[in-house]
Amino acid sequence: KKIKRYVPPIVFAFLLAIPLVVQSNYLFSMLIVIGLYTMIVQGLGILMGYAGQISLGHAAFFGLGAYTSAILTTRFSWIPILALIASIVIPGIVAALIGRQTLKLRELYLALATLGFGILVSIIFNEGGSFTGGPSGISGIPNLRIGSFVINSDQEFYIFVWAILILLFVGIRNLVHSRTGRALCAIRESEYAAENAGIDCAKLKLQAFIFSALLAGLAGGLYAFYITFISPSPFSFHASVQFVLMAVIGGLGTFWGPLLGA
Repeated sequence: KKIKRYVPPIVFAFLLAIPLVVQSNYLFSMLIVIGLYTMIVQGLGILMGYAGQISLGHAAFFGLGAYTSAILTTRFSWIPILALIASIVIPGIVAALIGRQTLKLRELYLALATLGFGILVSIIFNEGGSFTGGPSGISGIPNLRIGSFVINSDQEFYIFVWAILILLFVGIRNLVHSRTGRALCAIRESEYAAENAGIDCAKLKLQAFIFSALLAGLAGGLYAFYITFISPSPFSFHASVQFVLMAVIGGLGTFWGPLLGA
């Protein structure tokens, strides 16, 4: 147990030390994308691995985050950090609105409902005309800037993404070992038994759904600022299936599962 306690800090310290010894932009690009996908899969891990709910529409939340950042910075001249915050909030609001209805469904019907939502959002991205850029997408997205500091290199963006990811790992670890985490596990094992034990299943499932959407939106916003160009293709149904496969292959309900799957 003592050795196991020191494994996460050692791994995270190694990841943050990579820029000191590696200069390959290709490697940094791969690690950044892995980090962004890990954020999405972390949310799916809570939703599927702990709350026991299935979602085939998380690429839509990923896309909403990306398009929010892109539209606010290119169309309305918002500063990037505020656009990034909005890219987290907007998917959360959308998840709260649709989650109240879709989470009343179970198993296959829930999967089909989230699938329909993902397809609908993808159509909006493609048919949004000049507002979303249509199939051509949106270019000219500025680099992420925090105050006077501009994150304009792969090494800097890598450190920023993985620093956020480490904080998320710590937060999620505390969450799953809390009373809320145990309640989510109870819902996964038997929703009827959890309800009889006094757990508000509908509220917790909605919170898990919103939390997973917030993480997907954060990843989408960061993706837009990293690539500085977005189009509808990365946010299709195919991407949603990939995210679910990452969560399953990495291991649902495990600490390292999202990272390994991504």
